[in-house]
Amino acid sequence: MKLILLVGLPGSGKSTYAAAQKLPVLSSDDTRALLLDDITNQSANRIVFAMLRRLLRARLELRRPVTCIDATNLTRAERRQYIRTAQLYGAAIEAVYFDVPLDVCKQRNLARERNVPDDIMDRMAARLRVPTLEEGFTRVEYVRATDAAPPTTPAPAATSTLPR
Repeated sequence: MKLILLVGLPGSGKSTYAAAQKLPVLSSDDTRALLLDDITNQSANRIVFAMLRRLLRARLELRRPVTCIDATNLTRAERRQYIRTAQLYGAAIEAVYFDVPLDVCKQRNLARERNVPDDIMDRMAARLRVPTLEEGFTRVEYVRATDAAPPTTPAPAATSTLPR
């Protein structure tokens, strides 16, 4: 079993990447839509992310081969619970880090259905920490944007992988 944790700012291409790779996704936005009927509603994040973790545990208990978490996962603390859960179930855990400049994310954000305000994007960018093998990941892959393609089409990107 493998858990793939997407890491990056809004507009960095996480959802587009997951769709292009045909990954089975558990998404914080989809969970908000399910629970609150509105992906923009940030009023119940504790409940939203608790449900996301419950769904992950269910997939791991059912021995699903791959599960992808599509959320920003900006900090080590935010990623820690997913890493521990994967380890508890004996699953490999990989990070896919979207190394996309803030200005590109802001440009893409303008074309999205749900816009994150610029000041929130700035605060998120300040909190963003690159995932590392030392956190417990078995692999960290980098996806780098080479231009400012809108999020509705896969952005040309270069990928590289850190060694195990």
